[in-house]
Amino acid sequence: MSTSSLSSARPTAAELDLLQVLWRLGPSDAKAVHEALLPGRPDATYATVLRQLQVMHGKGLLSRDESQRPQRYAPVQAQDKLQQSLVRDFIAKAFAGSGKALVLAALKSHVSAKERAEIRQLLARKGDEA
Repeated sequence: MSTSSLSSARPTAAELDLLQVLWRLGPSDAKAVHEALLPGRPDATYATVLRQLQVMHGKGLLSRDESQRPQRYAPVQAQDKLQQSLVRDFIAKAFAGSGKALVLAALKSHVSAKERAEIRQLLARKGDEA
């Protein structure tokens, strides 16, 4: 699959749940993904998870190793790469392309005092590198 068609494939919220499981477990079959997903989504059935993995493979979000049974699925993109791409899209759509506006909105209501201290340290280190 080409990079451009991969970049246009955007995971749904449910697909992101499965990607989180696969990033944590590594390449896995549908049964392992289903079992790992159950604590957070007890209503998820094996058949639904398998179908979702197949759809994600069709969208180019997952690779599938068909050389063994059961087939194993793995994310095509590394977690940080996909997250960066999703954040870029979100900033463009929701914040008119302004990363600063996103950060300010997050700092107003979604960041704890401890997280603020960590952000200050990160910014101080980045300032020292510049």
